[in-house]
Amino acid sequence: MPTPFHTVRCDHTGALRMPDWLREQYVEHYEGRIDDAELKEAQERAVSDVIRHQEQIGLPVVTDGEFLRFAGFQQSFGGAVSGFDAEPYVPRRRSASRDTSTGVAEPPAPHRIETGVSGPGTAIYNRLPVKHRLKFEHNLLADEYALASRLASHPVKLTLTGPDRISQRFEYETSRQVYPDMEAFLADVVAIEREMIAEVVAAGCRYIQIDEPGYTAYVDPPLLERMHARGEDPRANMTRSIKADNALIDGFPDVTFAVHICRGNSGGRGGPGWHREGTYDAIAEQLYSELHFDRFLLEYDSEAAGTFDSLRFMPSDKVAVLGLVSNHGEVESPEYLKERLGEASRVLPLDQLALCPRCGMGSAPDEQRQWSKLRVVQEVAQEVW
Repeated sequence: MPTPFHTVRCDHTGALRMPDWLREQYVEHYEGRIDDAELKEAQERAVSDVIRHQEQIGLPVVTDGEFLRFAGFQQSFGGAVSGFDAEPYVPRRRSASRDTSTGVAEPPAPHRIETGVSGPGTAIYNRLPVKHRLKFEHNLLADEYALASRLASHPVKLTLTGPDRISQRFEYETSRQVYPDMEAFLADVVAIEREMIAEVVAAGCRYIQIDEPGYTAYVDPPLLERMHARGEDPRANMTRSIKADNALIDGFPDVTFAVHICRGNSGGRGGPGWHREGTYDAIAEQLYSELHFDRFLLEYDSEAAGTFDSLRFMPSDKVAVLGLVSNHGEVESPEYLKERLGEASRVLPLDQLALCPRCGMGSAPDEQRQWSKLRVVQEVAQEVW
């Protein structure tokens, strides 16, 4: 049966551009120059402001911008557990070259951005072994929902890094003294994340997005080569991850679950780089038919993402949320977005489509462009549906 937010037509993937002043507050807190109460006051001010902007645009569902995650979206799980042989999360100031005439950060020249390599680093960002079994320490999602739901008049969506991405950042071959295999590791991941989800569902959250950018690793030649070099079967890896994702979300009947599948948040038109190569085509049939999610947030903002042909595998009870808006570059025109939706509707009925940016707007070059892009998404969605 359709769940409460099954057919929301205007969406975004969670992260929004964190104000420089809030990032500075995180650094000040880490360095001991402000206390916990001052940091919480800053967080509340920033979250209140970002929610107000979303509601003024008219977005039907809002997020806190992931502003409580100073280290990025993967902190949702990496910061929730102990056990990884990881370095601590350390807040850092934003650094980027700027156009001296405008003061706007300028992205570097487009290039492939390698992530998830083995070596010292923070949990879920680098591929790391474990020192002991994962232990649930802190539910950041509960903090996020408590604050955002108190400040928002619109429903609040939460986002959580999923089992597939976590498995790809686990150096299992050097961790067998703790976990004999990946299945045992993923069983703990799913159990912890279900506990996290259950807590926010009990608090009232009814729309949760699982971030799984790692699924595009199964069409990416360099990453496929690494899997083969470790003696892995990529298709078996993907099947195992689908099973884990389904185990994660099953049994919450009144909650809408979305999955976000992309190739990194900096690609597309005007972006500085990409994390993956290849399109959805080779994995679409298995992903869309076997994953139990209500909504699929997908990247389609450039020719590199491929055509809409793979949408033909989307089951009739699921919605494809098309990421036609880039998080960099100029603001897309309504005409362009409606034309692209028209193309997609020749493959999948319009009733099964929705619209969003390709990935988190946390990497947007400036807040004005971010809000302009989200505004055009809302306006086109309202007109088309």
